Amino acid sequence: MSSYFAELLQYDFMQRAFVAILVITPLLGMLGTMIVHKKMAYFSDALGHSALTGIAIGVVCGVMDTNVSMVIFAVVFAFLLNQINRKNLAATDTIISVFASCSTAIGLAILSRGGNFSKYSAILVGDILSITNREIFYLILIFAVTLVFWCVAINRLNAISIHPALAKSRRISVRLVEDIFAIIIALIVTLSIKWIGILLINALLILPAASSRNISSNMREYHKYAILFSVFSGLIGLVVSYFTNVATGPMIVIVASIIYFATYLYGRSQ
Repeated sequence: MSSYFAELLQYDFMQRAFVAILVITPLLGMLGTMIVHKKMAYFSDALGHSALTGIAIGVVCGVMDTNVSMVIFAVVFAFLLNQINRKNLAATDTIISVFASCSTAIGLAILSRGGNFSKYSAILVGDILSITNREIFYLILIFAVTLVFWCVAINRLNAISIHPALAKSRRISVRLVEDIFAIIIALIVTLSIKWIGILLINALLILPAASSRNISSNMREYHKYAILFSVFSGLIGLVVSYFTNVATGPMIVIVASIIYFATYLYGRSQ
């Protein structure tokens, strides 16, 4: 077993990939618990798909680093989705899906002009093996920011998710907390898409949290198991993808899916 890990870690790109997994997966596990708890799966999925539009805007505006335009657009899009969510419309999820579909189509239309979409097709499934030291630094930075926010605001987020009016009566700034949470989701989703993939990012946000929910008896276990499942899926998926020559993102999702079905069956048997 040690020889296998020695073989993996002899390459610089695998070392960077391991570090990235150890930073990205706890973030996705933490956020995923609240996304599932607040029934925001459609929200995070819409953010993920909007990344194409952010890239397209960057291309049209001649921005050298399209990551900048992608992050800016995602933050603006998150605010817009939050505003829609607060309207309490009967078909809020449908409206958000329409916005997401429209923005994705616009992004695809712009990027595919002249048959150039092949240059951007890699972001659909991601490639964590291509991550650089600079990008890892950005991930560590957003990890630190998220951890601070989580420690300060987790009880407020729980209160808001249970009863927003009651939370407001306790002098909790509901709009501010929700907007900051939405911005953090937008930042992490857009920063992770290049390595996880647009088609898979929402699965990695939802599956570990959903798996944890199957077997948890309290909120502490819910958060703990979600992070453990997320990290485990990431590490095992990376190792298996290396030895099977399969894309890392899909393999991580496959492992996370197996964990979900295993915990579902275990939960049903109790």
